[in-house]
Amino acid sequence: MERKTRVAIVGSTGYGGVELIRLLQNHPKAEITSVISSSSAGAALEEGFPHLTGVMDRPLDGVNAEEMAQRADVVFAATPSGVSAKLVPELLAEGLKVIDLSGDFRLKDGAEYEQWYKHPAPPAKLLEQAVYGLCEVFGDRVKEAGFISNPGCYPTATLLGLIPALQAGWIDPGSLIIDAKSGVSGAGRGTSLQVHYAEINENFKAYKLNKHQHIPEIEQALGEIAGEPVTITFTTQLVPMTRGIMATCYAKMKGNYNEQEFIDLYRNYYTGRPYVRIRGAGIWPATKEVAGSNYCDIGFAADPRTGRITIVSVIDNLVKGAAGQAIQNLNLMMGWEETLGLGCTPVYP
Repeated sequence: MERKTRVAIVGSTGYGGVELIRLLQNHPKAEITSVISSSSAGAALEEGFPHLTGVMDRPLDGVNAEEMAQRADVVFAATPSGVSAKLVPELLAEGLKVIDLSGDFRLKDGAEYEQWYKHPAPPAKLLEQAVYGLCEVFGDRVKEAGFISNPGCYPTATLLGLIPALQAGWIDPGSLIIDAKSGVSGAGRGTSLQVHYAEINENFKAYKLNKHQHIPEIEQALGEIAGEPVTITFTTQLVPMTRGIMATCYAKMKGNYNEQEFIDLYRNYYTGRPYVRIRGAGIWPATKEVAGSNYCDIGFAADPRTGRITIVSVIDNLVKGAAGQAIQNLNLMMGWEETLGLGCTPVYP
């Protein structure tokens, strides 16, 4: 019998780490051999997550790169920004393949990273080495890589919604406005006033206006596709729900295109990519329709009166926006079928 690829998860007590555990339980070629937490080493995973009782009965390991290399072939680093920058170089030095879910290696410019993330930048050599793992766009690069930087949740929804039209030259790259809304799980499991129940329940609020750390990540990817610098207006808002992101993107059309033409363009672009679903004319996606799954659903509304296209893109922020896409990257990196371990139908209602 073929030995399964051994997987370690750093940050197993966060939402992204726990979602990796849920999905990898059903992966036919990967086996979780270590769950790791710097703050809870030695404790049973089920103490913090009782829903894993009988599912993952093992104590949490401490953070030690040499020990990880003995237990695993691939490491998922589901850590906060600033932590991976220090840990990942040690993991790579031990010969491990790494898929990093933090934002530490997404930006190629270290100075830009420090400006937006307020942490010291990782070594420039590693920033250059990291492959940006937006599977549907850069999947061929992922197949050749041993170090993947998993895209952010907001960028995933936004980029999948904009890139086909931008590459086709159908929209003006200087006209892009993105209105993005997220459920509160995107803020992580830590407590803060912003996600306190009394503050977020029956409430709807914008945050980090023009200052969100995902702005340069989106602009970097769009600029590569456009072949020129792209500047966006990007507004983020918290919605009183647990999971989901809706990115509503507005752009000036460079021609008289209708909705069906956009639908045909996108269906052609994403042919063979199982996790992007394009809606028919007059049908727009909702976050609940992708909950618990690795799908990104996209719909369109072309307005001949204003000459603008509205593109609505939805994902589950913890799956396609984090753990699911990370496993998709693992599959591509290892030369496996892209869908392994990801056959989750959305949870509805």
